[in-house]
Amino acid sequence: MIKSRFSVLLLSALLLSVSAGAAPAENVIKPVRGTIDAVNGNSLQITTRQGEKFSVGLTDKTKVNGVSQAKMSDIKPDSFIGTAAVQQADGSLKALEVHVFAPDLRGSGEGFNPFESANGQVNTMTNGTVGKLVESNGRTMTVKYHDKEKTITVPDDVPVVLIAPGDRSLLKPGTKVVLFAMKDDKGQPVARGISAGKDGLTPPM
Repeated sequence: MIKSRFSVLLLSALLLSVSAGAAPAENVIKPVRGTIDAVNGNSLQITTRQGEKFSVGLTDKTKVNGVSQAKMSDIKPDSFIGTAAVQQADGSLKALEVHVFAPDLRGSGEGFNPFESANGQVNTMTNGTVGKLVESNGRTMTVKYHDKEKTITVPDDVPVVLIAPGDRSLLKPGTKVVLFAMKDDKGQPVARGISAGKDGLTPPM
């Protein structure tokens, strides 16, 4: 949790260059993953993947993005992507998923951060621009963020999705979401950003 004016339970793809194994717990991005049960005005009721009930508020600053199916060939040089990945012994990363950002979202969460994956393990999240891309048994790519870069291997069976700007019409019962929450000045959880699966898709990040 990051604390400034708000007590933050942040979970997106953002900040700090640390090895996941050594990352302080408060710096780990921890998404809330689940299915929308109901939408009541400015709040969502969600059942998390762990079966817990979770209520979160929506504000005029809540950003909603749609997540749709993509394919490996959508990862191209100069694509701005995000990838949850596992650190390898040689310092490279092995992707668990890749999300390709639409041009309007270029720059979102640029950086390398410790990230809690869906299985509860702390891995990494890298958001940046694809540089060199080699196609052989999947893809091996360099991803540049700020003045740094990572080498990432993307196996053939890794899910690839497209993230594009959306709106609240995507938020309806049955939709699978990954949301990024924080507490407001009253201590109530509010959504900072929501990635909503389209056409029944479960966002893989």
